[in-house]
Amino acid sequence: MDVSEEILNLLRENARISIEDISSMTKKTESEVKAIIKKLEDDGVIMKYCAIVNPQKDLVNKEKVCAEIEIQVAPEREHGFDGIADRIYRFPQVKSLYLMSGGYDLKVIIEGDTLQEVAGFVARKLSTLEGVRSTKTHFILKTYKENEIVYVEQNRDNREGVIA
Repeated sequence: MDVSEEILNLLRENARISIEDISSMTKKTESEVKAIIKKLEDDGVIMKYCAIVNPQKDLVNKEKVCAEIEIQVAPEREHGFDGIADRIYRFPQVKSLYLMSGGYDLKVIIEGDTLQEVAGFVARKLSTLEGVRSTKTHFILKTYKENEIVYVEQNRDNREGVIA
């Protein structure tokens, strides 16, 4: 494994890991690690460092409404799906946008303060875009696992079984 990939894996696991720890784990000097990370940032490989917050314990955003929207679109001449995707991802409500294979073309994850706000965004902004053929909205009711993090508290009995 290349050292850049090794550093990326360490940062994926813990974005707050220290340069010193990365240095000792990769057997590179701290200045080499800093240079590799700087290059990864400059090249756009590392785009952002962020915290993963449990949505059920986030007091500020706990009441936010999140929806997944399937969109069928007519690809544009000379731009394909990119032109319409460009118009969609510019909306501040859009958290993620994916080009998909299968029964629909684009999948959008959006967030709003209320169910009505999300529905209004879909009805007035998204579905009225030129090239949008249809939308199907799914409201996210509960998140169990995301980004490899399980949000459900495990109340397991940790006692060992007795074998007779």
